Amino acid sequence: MQFAIPLYSPCLPPTDVLPHREPRETGLSLTHSRAMYTTEQTKELQHHTRDWLSKPAEGADLMKRLHQLRDILRFHEYRYYVLNDPLIADGEYDRLYKMLESAERGHPEVVSPDSPTQRVAKGLSSTFRTVQHLVPMLSLENSYEEAELLDWDRKARELSGLEEIEYCVEPKFDGASISLLYENDLLVRGATRGDGVEGEDITVNLRQIRSMPLSAPFSRHGIRQIEIRGEVLMTKEHFRKYNEQLAEQNLPPLANPRNAASGTLRLKDASEAGKRNLEAFLYHVSYVSLDEGAPMPAGLVTHAGSLAWLWEMGFRSPDREKRVFKGIHEVARHCLAFEQQRDELPYEIDGMVVKVDSVALQERLGMTTHHPRWAIAFKFKARQGTSTLRQVEFQVGRTGSVTPVAKIDPVAIGGVTVTSVSMHNEEFILDKDLRIGDQLLVERAGDVIPYIVMSLAELRTGREEPIRFPTQCPACGTDLVKPAEEAVWRCPNTQCGAQVLERLMHFTSKDAMDIRGLGEANIRRFHEAGWLPDVPSLYSLPYERMQELEGLGARSVNNLREAIEKSKGQPLHRIINALGIRYVGETTAKAIAREVGHLLDLKDYSPERLQQIEDVGVKVADSIHRFFHDADNIRILERLEAQGLSLSGNRLQAVEGALTGKTFLFTGSLQNLKRSEAEAMVEANGGRLLSGVSSKLDFLVAGEDAGSKLEKARKIASVHIIDEGEFLRMVGREDNG
Repeated sequence: MQFAIPLYSPCLPPTDVLPHREPRETGLSLTHSRAMYTTEQTKELQHHTRDWLSKPAEGADLMKRLHQLRDILRFHEYRYYVLNDPLIADGEYDRLYKMLESAERGHPEVVSPDSPTQRVAKGLSSTFRTVQHLVPMLSLENSYEEAELLDWDRKARELSGLEEIEYCVEPKFDGASISLLYENDLLVRGATRGDGVEGEDITVNLRQIRSMPLSAPFSRHGIRQIEIRGEVLMTKEHFRKYNEQLAEQNLPPLANPRNAASGTLRLKDASEAGKRNLEAFLYHVSYVSLDEGAPMPAGLVTHAGSLAWLWEMGFRSPDREKRVFKGIHEVARHCLAFEQQRDELPYEIDGMVVKVDSVALQERLGMTTHHPRWAIAFKFKARQGTSTLRQVEFQVGRTGSVTPVAKIDPVAIGGVTVTSVSMHNEEFILDKDLRIGDQLLVERAGDVIPYIVMSLAELRTGREEPIRFPTQCPACGTDLVKPAEEAVWRCPNTQCGAQVLERLMHFTSKDAMDIRGLGEANIRRFHEAGWLPDVPSLYSLPYERMQELEGLGARSVNNLREAIEKSKGQPLHRIINALGIRYVGETTAKAIAREVGHLLDLKDYSPERLQQIEDVGVKVADSIHRFFHDADNIRILERLEAQGLSLSGNRLQAVEGALTGKTFLFTGSLQNLKRSEAEAMVEANGGRLLSGVSSKLDFLVAGEDAGSKLEKARKIASVHIIDEGEFLRMVGREDNG
């Protein structure tokens, strides 16, 4: 007996008909394959694309240009599906598709059989063996506003004859779509989404994902064969660490976790794929073949039930992230609220998926040739856009690093207007072949930092100019140097004005000396006036003369004086952090403060001795050693001490208490304490804080909505997972929750 769940999989592409974007590192581009479109055709169609995006045709004009709009969409489908080299952002394609869909809905007589709205786009790369899905992975209708959700619900209620429908809502993962086939309890095949009908066989790489079982007890339910859909992800934390590894190898970073996941699935070396810590969420059963007489598992009667059933079968499903609501208004409120929380998740999502929960009702509602009528995606604000590179500014950081910054035409991405994007270093510019005048694809990922994904080189007119990296410091004129082990050029002049300004801003920042009321604007004014030539001069400012400056009255000057004086009492770890030593952050600064009797003792530490300090590795030890063997740095520290700052380490001497010898880490939301309060209680009771989960961790305090740290801790037997109440009892306080 065979049973097919409705012919739809929520392995959704980021737009109505496009699959999740694959990375350019697969090697498939116009230079590696035969192009359907000539260079001139490409430029012409991209020109028409810009016209439609800036001034959509209306009325009779629209009718005349329908054929052009279809050609534009087919072109971008080809760029996306076949060449894996898109020329527009996902959200821009969505807008064009909606225009065509709206026009055809209003004029059904002009709909052609080959319109992009009438089919799933075709075309695959030939890098991997092609396999056919048992059930096509169709696309999904998109919505961007609450009104569109309400209209979709109205249509579903009219078709079903019901006054109210129960919906299941879950995150729309932003990763790489997959389809898994299990036979006789064993994984026999895993494939990409491909064109929705056929995908590429990537079984050998999928087998490396530890969160995805290689076998599951389907036979207990009388299941001989089952096809399951899902998404492969790289968490934000793993993505960050992977990019750090690339940086250490002087390689450019990847644009986003989605590209990292997609690229990993297509690696030729499966062992390398296994090193990248991918995870898989499985969330849809698309096909089931049962033994003769075996009943359908009860969990598959509803979508919410199927998520719970998959979890019980050993799969990581979004069972814990799903919500079931009766009526669309609660659904809409949940979607809008979830958008505000997206950056708190350990992985990237680009929207929510809303599905009729009852499988029987799904069958009644049916589907169009393009998408099911019983499911819709609520898309969040786009985080990609296209813009033009106008110029490049070279900025000097506090450690002398020279960073190129792209100045681009304003473009709205994820609700923020972006005008500047870091280009990291010279190698980044060369690797991406960036030029002044290029059209760029820009992304704003979960960490909200804009990133240049690629230049749209085929749209060049010949007037673009190469970017010339300076050989001398743009601030002081000193010849730049580039250490052999680094990817950045540096200004070796520690007295460079740009470096001094950056060091001053870091020294006074919230996580360092926390001097309120100073700010970047005042630092620049005082520096230009000659009052702030270096960090120690902060403590000898001419307060009497400040009142002569516009906007600084007696009260403001007095508040600033008090804030600067107050900063002299900051503990040693804040002073260490404020110095801006390369690779030394707050956690390492605390470890150093615990180890030294006086900060200048570090002059006598060898790199090997420095490595004995907790959290200090070879690279960090080398940086600390160089800092304390620089005569200018030593003079600065001696001047700071003479002006009243304490460089003694007794402020963080070991405290004996209830938590002595124990290490702690907090995750999730606490009910009775702020995170900073809880961490202070650990140190006040003799305990130590760690920055991540490892075998060195004794206690993980898990609050509400704990994420990846909790999951990782569960895999380490020596880590004790406790709640906030138990933590409070450990420090001798009652749980007020």
